[in-house]
Amino acid sequence: MNLFRNHWYDIGGILAIFTLIYLYFFYTNLSGYKILMWLSLVSLFLHQLEEYRIVGTFPGMINRVIFKSNIPNRYPLNSNTSLIINVWMGWTLYLFAALAGEQLVWLGMATILVSLGNVIAHIFIFNIKGKTFYNAGMATSLLFFIPCIYFFFKIIQEGKMATTTDYIIGILLGLIINVLGIVKLISWLANKDSTFVFRDNQLLKVDRKNVHGLNK
Repeated sequence: MNLFRNHWYDIGGILAIFTLIYLYFFYTNLSGYKILMWLSLVSLFLHQLEEYRIVGTFPGMINRVIFKSNIPNRYPLNSNTSLIINVWMGWTLYLFAALAGEQLVWLGMATILVSLGNVIAHIFIFNIKGKTFYNAGMATSLLFFIPCIYFFFKIIQEGKMATTTDYIIGILLGLIINVLGIVKLISWLANKDSTFVFRDNQLLKVDRKNVHGLNK
């Protein structure tokens, strides 16, 4: 389990490649909406890869910049909480939205609003709070999340696919996931004595020599 906990984002990168291969060979059998939802899942995989591996400093930024933590390698966000939020919740919801397609437009809408929440957080909140021009996760928010958001609403509007019920459930669920399922969950699962710590290279540079008990 520790191996998966420390490398789920790498696995997500591999899954992104396999998903794109699947779409390449079978896109003619899929509707435009389903293709979009599969690409939305790919965008999530790549976004997480940027946050935790390619740049990798998302955990440190969340703990140091947003929560002002003096133990940013484990509090309030720790590696186990990241696994729960990103995999058990994130992967599950985005995958079900892709598999269900037009049958659960409200679920697709909820996941798209989670992507929108990430766009707002990475482009505005994190940069303003951290006084930066870039943070880990911002590139994929711009390159992948924004196009997915745009084409999602374009497709459902042009195809008149969403009912009033879809909008109500989708928007409410999206808000609940963004607020309770991500922001609040970090606080609820926070533990200053957690053994689920982030690696040194997942922290901001200012913290890499100032914390102890890091994963090696």
